[in-house]
Amino acid sequence: MAALGGKLPKKEDLGPTKTLITTRKFDEVRLLTNYSSEFNGWFAKWLGGKPAISEVKLKKPTDYASIFEIANQELESLKSSKAWAETDLCLHLSPGTPAMTAVWLLLGKTRFPCTFYETFGGKSWITDVPFDLIDVIPEVLRDPDAHLQHLAAQAPAEIEGFEDIAGDSRAIRDAVGRAKRAAIRNVTVLLVGESGTGKEMFAQAIHKSSNRRDKPLRSVNCAALAKSLLESELFGHNKGAFTGADSDRKGLFEVADGGTVFLDEIGECDLETQAKLLRVLQPVTGEGPSVRYIQRLGDDKDRRVDVRIIAATNKDLFAAIKKGEFREDLYYRLAGISISLPPLRDRKTDIPKIAERFMGLLNTQFEADQPGYEHKSLSASAIAFVKSQSWKGNVRQLYNALMQAAVLTDGKSIGRKEVAASIAEMPDSGGPFSGFADRPLGDEFDLEEHLNDIHSHYLRRAMEESGGVKAKAARLLGMKNYQTLDAQLKRLDVTGNWGTET
Repeated sequence: MAALGGKLPKKEDLGPTKTLITTRKFDEVRLLTNYSSEFNGWFAKWLGGKPAISEVKLKKPTDYASIFEIANQELESLKSSKAWAETDLCLHLSPGTPAMTAVWLLLGKTRFPCTFYETFGGKSWITDVPFDLIDVIPEVLRDPDAHLQHLAAQAPAEIEGFEDIAGDSRAIRDAVGRAKRAAIRNVTVLLVGESGTGKEMFAQAIHKSSNRRDKPLRSVNCAALAKSLLESELFGHNKGAFTGADSDRKGLFEVADGGTVFLDEIGECDLETQAKLLRVLQPVTGEGPSVRYIQRLGDDKDRRVDVRIIAATNKDLFAAIKKGEFREDLYYRLAGISISLPPLRDRKTDIPKIAERFMGLLNTQFEADQPGYEHKSLSASAIAFVKSQSWKGNVRQLYNALMQAAVLTDGKSIGRKEVAASIAEMPDSGGPFSGFADRPLGDEFDLEEHLNDIHSHYLRRAMEESGGVKAKAARLLGMKNYQTLDAQLKRLDVTGNWGTET
């Protein structure tokens, strides 16, 4: 024994797993073990924190194939869960054999981007693994496309051109990684997502991170213009082409020559305009992928332009194709790369960051309008509340709710009630408890507070419908007397412009 190096463990040594659990806080801890159930029960009790134990069969602790199969299966089960979009995966490298560490590194740097932790001497820390697998691939394979495979592991703030996109969720990382890959190629891009998911912001980011960043980006909302105006807006017109065409005019394709044209709400184009767009998007033999030939209205002369196309829609184009409302051949011309933008309900962990950024923008705007304006911030309860909402209007609805709350709040801190009131004012919001049955549990969910929201909503509604007559409002709510209603209004601090008539 004297010839061996190292020291015997001391009684107070916690070991790597308990050290991590003691020094860091996790919502859930999962342990993979091939020890006996009796030992696992004792170990879990000693660790504390009620870790989830997964008992596995492993013949040898150096069997790479078995270790990979077990670890990959465990992570796949996590990935298939409903909570995966809001999960920040953490992997502990210190326990186990070198083979186990190697497998965790492989999986954590490829299929399951994560945060790595290590422990030693009673301390824990986040380990920055300073390489990607791209670093060990032969130089001949190290091209931009291979590098971009790893962009899903980066937050938007770390990617040039995408800094204005707030959030760090896996859903937004995947979308940004795909958009960055598309940006370096002169291919058409189709952005698909609900209203308010940031399609225009993504179009701007793709343009800024492309080799066309120094050239113009021009946008048009295809749903906002009549057919004749849209054609003129896109392709331009010659003098006399139609009533009111008093002079020659360049369209967006000519103005954006060398740059990018963003066609928002492309799904709203009529079939005739779609046919003309299809002609423009046809590849030109022997020329670059973004070379187009257009004709102005009232002209039979082809004009050559080099324009990259980004289109966006919140419409189900496949359903529109089946109905004969959208050309299938145009779809495939537009969808060189298709990028689906996630709604806010699928990226809950991003909502606090987005809300804080919006508050910064609002404070800057209000200060410019009103010198000496005191900046406002969201309280902890307000942040928890905005995170719990479904936000059917996505970032646009969130911004409007925060703006209303900021305008109507007297103090420096915007509370939960102010934000809830702002949401209640919006169409189709369903009030502050919209989608209450599906509201996610955990993550600061407070049942009593949630029920009070519902209670307050109906009290306020009854007072409004009764014109402020408490006796009538009490009858609407099935109460025996207005004194009961009055007590509840005071308890829940429900107020309005309905007066004090009983």
